[in-house]
Amino acid sequence: MGKKVTAPELVKMKGRGEKIAMITSYDYCFAKLADEAGVDVILVGDSLGNVVFGDGNTLGVTMDNMVRHTRSVSNAVQRALVLADMPFMSYQVSLEEALKNAGRLITEGGAEAVKLEGASKHDLTVISRLTEMGIPVVGHVGLTPQSVNVFGGFKTQGKDEASAKRIMSEAMKLQEAGCFAVVLEMVPAELAEKITKELTIPTVGIGAGPHCDGQVLVMHDMLGLYDGFRPSFVKLYADLAPAVRDAFGKYAEEVKGGEFPK
Repeated sequence: MGKKVTAPELVKMKGRGEKIAMITSYDYCFAKLADEAGVDVILVGDSLGNVVFGDGNTLGVTMDNMVRHTRSVSNAVQRALVLADMPFMSYQVSLEEALKNAGRLITEGGAEAVKLEGASKHDLTVISRLTEMGIPVVGHVGLTPQSVNVFGGFKTQGKDEASAKRIMSEAMKLQEAGCFAVVLEMVPAELAEKITKELTIPTVGIGAGPHCDGQVLVMHDMLGLYDGFRPSFVKLYADLAPAVRDAFGKYAEEVKGGEFPK
């Protein structure tokens, strides 16, 4: 399986110029396959609200949801780093609640690091305290899906000079607060390249061009399993929905026709 991936190892990968492959997963079976395939980081994303629960956004995902799915993934993984999202309102209310919820993802879920969105003064305080407690943290700037109602939809961020400067500043603040990596979502490739060169910690892009230190995709999108909105930056590595649908249909047909079981 190779050497276990850790937070410090990901920082070393940036130094070596070695790209980081991250993918989302939400259950034991797919996480095991991703780990065996050599993926470096498996993100238990709150995107499960979209691709697992069928919601239009991530806002309805709860801590109990995240803990249960994180445990499913951590049970399967041997090499990859297991990273868990902190869902909406799990860290925004108070520092005490944020620390408790992050601790649940580690102790109950088996995560090895947590990810949270934003770079407000409160967010930075949470990140600093978590790192002091020994919980590695990944930041997330650009399009932050938990703020979809503020943005008015899933739109590219940082296209004008003012917002680009803000995102650059946020990324720097996340590094200073103790993050060991930062996700850049839906920002122009030129901005992502500048941030990547400026930071000493790795950047992981999603819809942020080719210059980041790593990339992350939602599993259901890249496998063609999700029939909802598919971002333009997603590459379809397999189109599994038709094959799965055909298999289910054949099974149903054989059961109804008395062909199975024999």
